Amino acid sequence: MAICTYTSFFLRMFWSFGIVSDMLREVVLTHQVWVSVKSVDINKEILTSYVVGRSLKQLSKDKACKHGYMLAVTKLIRIGRGDNKLCPDHILFPVVFRCRVFIPVAGEVLTGVVQHVVTGGVFLKSGPMHMVYLSTRLMPNYLFVPGERTYVRDDSSKIGIGVVVRYSVYAVRWIEDKYREFRVLATIDADGLGPVALNGLDGIAS
Repeated sequence: MAICTYTSFFLRMFWSFGIVSDMLREVVLTHQVWVSVKSVDINKEILTSYVVGRSLKQLSKDKACKHGYMLAVTKLIRIGRGDNKLCPDHILFPVVFRCRVFIPVAGEVLTGVVQHVVTGGVFLKSGPMHMVYLSTRLMPNYLFVPGERTYVRDDSSKIGIGVVVRYSVYAVRWIEDKYREFRVLATIDADGLGPVALNGLDGIAS
């Protein structure tokens, strides 16, 4: 399962950097699973396996919800009674499970890799987050160099595509749209923040 493979890598990254904070949480969620009446087997064990499989498959596609980015399902609590009142050809099963999530929190320090450079700032990829925006207003003393598509400071430090940046979460907002992502506004306007010499790092800083 893809979600499990990514989870083990991501969690190892957390522990290696000593991250024990409010960003990692255990939550209980309910997921609605539609099952075709034709797929229902008289063998309860087979039906249970099928419903759980459908739920995990959907979770791996959703990736995130308002509670955070899905890292792992840690426990199946129960599968509720099926109901086909809404659609006679399908049965709706409520699946309740406990899962581990990652949620960005204002004030926490992380690292990300620059993916896009624009005139107003840069976009970073940081762990499961693809929409971390570092605005020019929150990266003081950096000037945009159009020809190089980079930001340069007086001490020659640069922020451009592929550069690893240590940043602090300035603000966070969950937006329910097709991207299903947290919009994160980053800042490097503090000591110890900015580009770092750790090529290839894509995750969390201590």
